[in-house]
Amino acid sequence: MSTAALDAVFRAAGGRIIAALAARFRNLDLAEECFAEACARAVSGWSRELPRDPAGWLYRVAERAALDQLRRAGTRETAILPEPEPEPTAEDLMMADARLIPDQRLQLIFVCCHPAIHAEARAALTLRLVCGLSTEEIARAFLISEPTLAQRLVRAKKKIAVAGIRFQTPGPDAWPDRLDAVLSTIEVAYAHAHADGAGSGRHADYASEMLGITATLASMMPAEAEVLALAAMVRFAEARRPARTNPDGGMVPLSEQDPARWDAALIAQGRAYFGAAARLAPRAPRVVAALLHAEWCARPSLAEPPPWANILTIYDALLTVRDDVITRLNRAVALAEVVGREAALEEVDALDAPGLAHFLPYHAVRAGLLSRLGLNGAAREAYDAALALGPGEAERQWLERRRSEVA
Repeated sequence: MSTAALDAVFRAAGGRIIAALAARFRNLDLAEECFAEACARAVSGWSRELPRDPAGWLYRVAERAALDQLRRAGTRETAILPEPEPEPTAEDLMMADARLIPDQRLQLIFVCCHPAIHAEARAALTLRLVCGLSTEEIARAFLISEPTLAQRLVRAKKKIAVAGIRFQTPGPDAWPDRLDAVLSTIEVAYAHAHADGAGSGRHADYASEMLGITATLASMMPAEAEVLALAAMVRFAEARRPARTNPDGGMVPLSEQDPARWDAALIAQGRAYFGAAARLAPRAPRVVAALLHAEWCARPSLAEPPPWANILTIYDALLTVRDDVITRLNRAVALAEVVGREAALEEVDALDAPGLAHFLPYHAVRAGLLSRLGLNGAAREAYDAALALGPGEAERQWLERRRSEVA
């Protein structure tokens, strides 16, 4: 069996199994460690064929590893472990009370975004536990250093242990306190999938998964404007995926994509969600952000010029409700088209965040501006910095082509 197939199974089942183990043993570190041990055993044990129930096999092996570890540590009597029910299935253990939140991954996201955990660590912990993102990937997404993120994760796990936080499905009364962290988690997870235009990376499956997750969340909380706005954003972005690569597999920038290749059905769904969100709270940050996508998806054809002036206006409005480095970086792209490249480069060079040097879009945007200003040596260095950060295949082709065009 191929390594890629094994990896797909581990990633698909990992979040559910770790959460089930954490609920049973009330120890997140133990859950992660024993799941890793089960995966290691699967690499050799599944070399020829998959078991009938891969998730169940991984859970049982991890469960036995955890019990063995607790016995060896002499803590079996003090672990307060519940006796297992007579031969429950792995799905029984992993999907307790699925009626409240009818999506497995979304259920786990709500569980991990407990309000007792510090706000800055909730989304990061969830991305690590449920979505399987590495510490490096999460640190880049939040523009912080890996050591800082690692410390936050350690503190979050300690909080879970000390406070006795149970890994159980929260009821509707608990949703509002967890909502912002849940939405942030979904945004970052989807951003990792969206950054891979060709859909060839290890997080590519998140793109289609987030369509289902945001639909479920919108049905759960139909009066929450930012929930509806996020559902709209994901649909607008996924609608453009068919036009994001050329026949050679290289990336096609948004301004050069052929709207005729976009998915009209997804755009219609996005407009419906966006309309409802805008009626509820037109100035909410995610609603304004969704307006950017709606504006692009309103472009009828390549014959129509890109709506740069409108995009810049919307970014200016977004800065009044969400002023952060990523918003300003994206705004600089529109600023270059409307005001000028010099002004845009000045804005980009003024950006300041601890993890900016490891943020690929920063180097890509800066490289493009430097190249268009004729600053070829600096442009090549910026392209090299972007390429060194391991872009997806489509993005790598585009960056290499642009670098080769620099005189």
